[in-house]
Amino acid sequence: MATRVPKQVFIQGITRDGKAFRPSDWAERLAGVMSPFRPGGARPGSHLSYSPWCIPTVINGVKCVIVDGELRDFEPMAWDFCMNFAKDNELEVGEACLLPEEKHK
Repeated sequence: MATRVPKQVFIQGITRDGKAFRPSDWAERLAGVMSPFRPGGARPGSHLSYSPWCIPTVINGVKCVIVDGELRDFEPMAWDFCMNFAKDNELEVGEACLLPEEKHK
């Protein structure tokens, strides 16, 4: 049986004991560190935007970072850094697949 690999992993800013993770800008900091890891590799100025593989967001009022599974294929150590960050800080992690946005007619 093949192992199912999630398309995206959601690192949530809630610890396993239900408390909000601090500092409040943790998601932006984590995504900022991951900014060089992007399709085609780092380019001049790429540090000024988030990688499409590691995006901070807010879901239902909870800060999250969405880490795309393509990061694991491109740079396994960067993927491990994100997953270990979540583990070391006892953050809730969920696996999911983002649905593509509908095109407006």
